[in-house]
Amino acid sequence: MAGTVEQKLAAQGITLHAPPNPVANYVGFVRTGNLLFVSGQVCVTPDGKMVAKGKLGAGVTIEQGSAAARGCAINLLAQIKAALGDLDKVVRVVRLGGFVNSTPDFLDGPKVLNGASDLMVAAFGDKGRHARTTVGVSSLPADAAVEVEGVFEVS
Repeated sequence: MAGTVEQKLAAQGITLHAPPNPVANYVGFVRTGNLLFVSGQVCVTPDGKMVAKGKLGAGVTIEQGSAAARGCAINLLAQIKAALGDLDKVVRVVRLGGFVNSTPDFLDGPKVLNGASDLMVAAFGDKGRHARTTVGVSSLPADAAVEVEGVFEVS
């Protein structure tokens, strides 16, 4: 039976899938003590399709970017489940780091990253509130619109 967090996700129509495999010389996550570091996840769906491709400020809207960030967060949760077996073992979402593929004059990166932050709060409640950094970048792997990494306190 799914845990409490997965039940909350299912109520929102989210079913976790096997996480995407790393595409280079790194691992999807590393646990040290009670911290779980999850590598950056791009906004790819389980069937390999990008939620949003291209640059914010040049064709990709804030709404599309926010949906992409949400997709990245779903992939973070899939990595956590692979690492721990149960999302209920997350004690706290500590930090999210977001990278937004954007034009130099795009200033709404924080609005884009709310797609990931909102999902963490929806999944974990107050334990999902976290520190966050949002950085605009000139490119991301496979021209993904967004990439998100995370640090989680776990039991």
